[in-house]
Amino acid sequence: GVTRLLLTRIPFFKEIIVSSFSCPSCSWSNTEIQAAGRIQEQGVRYTLAVTSRQDMNREVVKTDCASARIPELDFEVPAFSQKGVLTTIEGIIDRAVAGLEQDQPARRATDKEVARKIDEFIGKLRQLKEVNSPFTFILDDPSGNSFVENPRAPHRDEALLVTHYRRSPQQCALLGLEVTAAAPAPWEPSREQELTLLPLQGEEVDAKPPDAAEDLRDEVLQFNTNCPECNAPASTNMKLVQIPHFKEVIIMATNCDSCGHRTNEVKSGGAIEAQGTRITLRITDPSDMTRDILKSETCSVEIPELEFELGMGALGGKFTTLEGLLKDIRDLVEKNPFTLGDSSTASRTGKLQEFIGKLQDVKGKAQAHFIMDDPAGNSYLQNVYAPEEDPELSVQRYERTFEHNEELGLNDMRTEGYEAEPASGR
Repeated sequence: GVTRLLLTRIPFFKEIIVSSFSCPSCSWSNTEIQAAGRIQEQGVRYTLAVTSRQDMNREVVKTDCASARIPELDFEVPAFSQKGVLTTIEGIIDRAVAGLEQDQPARRATDKEVARKIDEFIGKLRQLKEVNSPFTFILDDPSGNSFVENPRAPHRDEALLVTHYRRSPQQCALLGLEVTAAAPAPWEPSREQELTLLPLQGEEVDAKPPDAAEDLRDEVLQFNTNCPECNAPASTNMKLVQIPHFKEVIIMATNCDSCGHRTNEVKSGGAIEAQGTRITLRITDPSDMTRDILKSETCSVEIPELEFELGMGALGGKFTTLEGLLKDIRDLVEKNPFTLGDSSTASRTGKLQEFIGKLQDVKGKAQAHFIMDDPAGNSYLQNVYAPEEDPELSVQRYERTFEHNEELGLNDMRTEGYEAEPASGR
């Protein structure tokens, strides 16, 4: 057969290469597209609200690294599963239907139930072309080279939302772009990247260097450590997480392949607050057990109804739920050999068993107050009504005492005027 190549430019978009193949023997033909420009600085996501038959005729440039989704049907065409194509919304649906129907005869012979479900799904896809009800079409391309037509261009299309985003390290790897741990300053591309990033004529070049701090928020860092149990080489993963309506924290998790020991720890990602925080939750419903909790190393826990208090530093930093923290408290009591082991007395064992029973009732039906006191102000208890006030949750700010500052090491900390006096004669 014969393959024809055409370099063309899509209005209000960019240049592409259209390749067309036709076979005179069997009359089979195929059309593909390739981006003639560079990989863009940012990925792009098109979200189109399809409400009429005219929307089905919108032209679509879908590269091979782009994924297409229809959330109403929970349907997705994954990236790199199809070649790049210049088509329409209806053409993408037809292509998906053809792909699903391809192996249906074999499925009907081997698994009739799966074939029946796929037939039902194909029927739903075909009904979409009639646009009896609105649906959403999402085209996500990390290379930034896909396109959905705006028939009102250069004016804004109210039905089409275009979002540009920074690629994750995984998406950069899929595109064959080199990911470095530290961003150079200023950013200087290699010779290969210069060839790839050459702009097309008439396009503006965004010379802004990538934000390294922004990349770290989406990346899991890993470094080598030793297992705290068996001292064998292990790896620790570290991730920066933003807690809604609070602040950033650092979650560190260690997993040992030798002994199976696993642990996680939470560090505050910000500074010590100007005031301490006392958080009081009145537990009235079992659903309170699902509230998220950030317990820093400087936080103490108290349950007055059980006459229980957990001092500062016990259990370390935790990012878990209220139920998870109560489970850790129970494990702390049960696994202590001096409390419930052979070294304990009968009276002490009875009291601790009674306490464990009451703690179990708190997780189920008993009402109690759960109090977190953190002089550093770096602990958090989820407000399920946020941003509105929670009637069962109270947060009290207080001024730290001299003893609190001494425990936190703030009394001897000097943040201003600590520079040494310049030597004479210099």
